[in-house]
Amino acid sequence: MIDGLTLLAIAGMALATYATRVSGYLLLGGVTVRGRLKAALDALPPAILVSVIAPTVVATGLAESIAAAITIAAAVLRLPMIAVVAIGVASVVALRAFIG
Repeated sequence: MIDGLTLLAIAGMALATYATRVSGYLLLGGVTVRGRLKAALDALPPAILVSVIAPTVVATGLAESIAAAITIAAAVLRLPMIAVVAIGVASVVALRAFIG
């Protein structure tokens, strides 16, 4: 059973995500994205992912650090973002099972 506060938090996060995506389309709908702007926008998803993951890598153990290195290697190979995330999750799960 989900309590009201949890449901409200989930709804708020969904609304914030939706508003962020819609505002991007509204702000850049008529703009041709190329050059430096395209490069900057392409760099955002990996930068955000690193900013979320980096504190965990620094504050946790060996399994997480090795998994981070594996994930970075996948990103350097220019795999799609979903593949990089999947590799990172799978490697940390496997390494936690073996290393502890």
